Amino acid sequence: MSTEPEPAGNTEDTESGTPDTTEATDAVAEADSPAAGEGAKQLTEAEAELAAQRIERERIEKRKAEKKAEVAAGAKLSGKAADLLAAVRAVESGKKPAATVFSEPEPPRRPAPEPVRQSQPVPAQAEAVGVTAAAAPETVEAVRRVLAEGGAPEALAAQAVTTLGEGAEEHLRADPWQLLRIGGVRPEQADGFARALLGAECGPEDERRGRALTVWLLEQAAVAGHTALEMSTLTAALTRQSVPDPDAAVQDTLAEGEALVFQDALDEPGVPVREPSQDEADEDDEHERPVRVLVGLERYALAEESLADGLARLINSVPKEDGSAAQWEEAAASAPGSGAELIRAVAGQGLVLHTGGEASLTEPAALLRAARDLGLRAWAATHSPIGRARFTTLTGGSAGADDAPAGPEEAGVTTVAGLLAGAEGPGRDAEGAFALDLLVVLDAPALDVETAALLVESLPDGARLVLAGDPAVLWSAGPGRVFADLLAARICPQVASRRPDPGPLGELVSGIGIGELNQVEAPGKEVVIVPVRDAGEAVHRTVQLVADSVPRALGVPAEETQVITPGHGGAAGTRVLNAALKERLNPGPGRFGGFDPGDRVAYSPAPGRTVPGRVVGADADGLHLSCADEAVVVPKERVEQSVRHGWALTAHQAVGGRWPAVVAVLPGDAAQALSRPWVYTAFGRADRHLSVVHGVEQALPRAVAEIAAKPRTTRLPVLLAPQVPTAD
Repeated sequence: MSTEPEPAGNTEDTESGTPDTTEATDAVAEADSPAAGEGAKQLTEAEAELAAQRIERERIEKRKAEKKAEVAAGAKLSGKAADLLAAVRAVESGKKPAATVFSEPEPPRRPAPEPVRQSQPVPAQAEAVGVTAAAAPETVEAVRRVLAEGGAPEALAAQAVTTLGEGAEEHLRADPWQLLRIGGVRPEQADGFARALLGAECGPEDERRGRALTVWLLEQAAVAGHTALEMSTLTAALTRQSVPDPDAAVQDTLAEGEALVFQDALDEPGVPVREPSQDEADEDDEHERPVRVLVGLERYALAEESLADGLARLINSVPKEDGSAAQWEEAAASAPGSGAELIRAVAGQGLVLHTGGEASLTEPAALLRAARDLGLRAWAATHSPIGRARFTTLTGGSAGADDAPAGPEEAGVTTVAGLLAGAEGPGRDAEGAFALDLLVVLDAPALDVETAALLVESLPDGARLVLAGDPAVLWSAGPGRVFADLLAARICPQVASRRPDPGPLGELVSGIGIGELNQVEAPGKEVVIVPVRDAGEAVHRTVQLVADSVPRALGVPAEETQVITPGHGGAAGTRVLNAALKERLNPGPGRFGGFDPGDRVAYSPAPGRTVPGRVVGADADGLHLSCADEAVVVPKERVEQSVRHGWALTAHQAVGGRWPAVVAVLPGDAAQALSRPWVYTAFGRADRHLSVVHGVEQALPRAVAEIAAKPRTTRLPVLLAPQVPTAD
């Protein structure tokens, strides 16, 4: 590695939001910042440029006034109500993480949409998640009154109706702790609301409070990646929330059907077992086997059960016979090394796992070509549009009549989201299943349990499924650890690529994967370390690298350099870095709801998924973006929630992407958030050059050597055990 000869800078922040605390006072302080006002401005200045939109601008201004848009700055509300509204808005906009009750909190997620059961693609707009029909004005007004009565911000009324339904007012009066179901509301805030409504009747022993806190804790666990919690962990968390009888609270929640309980047999503490034989079952009468008791929300329980059933169906079914054994063997013989192993494994199996780094993607690309040559309807699905473009190039799709390279559709490459929505890919057959015979899912570690279940449910009988990815990268943003669980379960063939990533970057990242942060020779400045002293210097050096040093020394333009930092908040998080980079690279007043044409953005069409793009303009329809050369229009009411500036991303947002140059910013206050998977993922996004703005001193090598992925509690291995024999 070389050291950048120019000035230095420092860093401080963490992946899901930096050491940002979840105190409401901090949230109010953030809401007072200029960044908090970006979304509130919406599109009024853009509309001012178009005479035809003046009436629309007046309507928006009137609506903003009615909704007390200045609450976040303390102009209309104060005290508890202002704190609560600011905290909710901070979480909704991603400016603060969800409560860190459990490990590794991540952005809140809502259920993945049910796939469209049709054979023809649907418009891209159908991909939007979370857009619901507007609630009746009288319903919202009734909820607004009860919120005001309890001292909660009236601006939460619409969200409360969306979350609790048309009877939201009655629900809140009957059980004020239902306020906890609104994203960003914390227990102490719901307690204050309940005290205002119930008076002397309100107490910590109230069974309604116990139920609401139990569900809230399970939701927070899902945010942290768990699909269920051990009973002891859940009751301990309830005790910390001052619930007098946590066991009774859990039992009451189970009795009301708001959660489910499971008992999973163990061979030894923490190790799930297979289904016992009859002889072993008889022995259990004499020797009771240990079990672990888990509690989980129904949606994740059903998703894991559906996923296990679907995977068992694939494994136990006979794959469709397109192409003779000799033809498959001929295709395998033409593929080098472990690529041949992959083709042979897929020839006779319904489920195959493939592991490897960036260089290994040539192997599933060869598989896709071979399967199509054999007459199979074969498709590959990537996590992001960037990954789709890269993999399309690897497939070397057939050229058209004009010798132009084939696009993703012609090459059989889609994104997971586009495939599920029907906006991309083969569409669905008359029975609602994907019209394909082979699906290769790349970036498989990014699959959460709900998305994986939707994919597997949609595969027709006799189809083959290949899950391919790098097991060392960060796990999914949503609950579950599907790829890791399947690798550990060993229920199907696993093919490990023997193609290492080349060059100094490949050597560096490979070492990190096994817990070693090695010095590597980088004669072409492939890896540069930039030591910094404080956060201000870190921001300065990052801007300097992106705008000057990397373009001048390596010829990589600023628009092809991606900044990656551990979190959104803090003195060197994505918000601060994006503001500094915008000022340098694309200054402007932010006239389109905080954005200007040419701004790089991170668009989140659904929670847990980020699509890099660029602002094109705005009009009455919303904010116009170009994402992976596709036109996207974000409705103006969703801009604040789903669009951020994107010169700087977190590692989770960058999963599935790869850029010619990456600047990894490691601020001092993010030291405790670093882990081997985070470093591996961030550094591994660089294709030609990596600059590390280094302000964490020995925390970096310590994280690589000692801090592995935090465990997640899941049930998938236990559910698979009785249905599928191990592959060993």
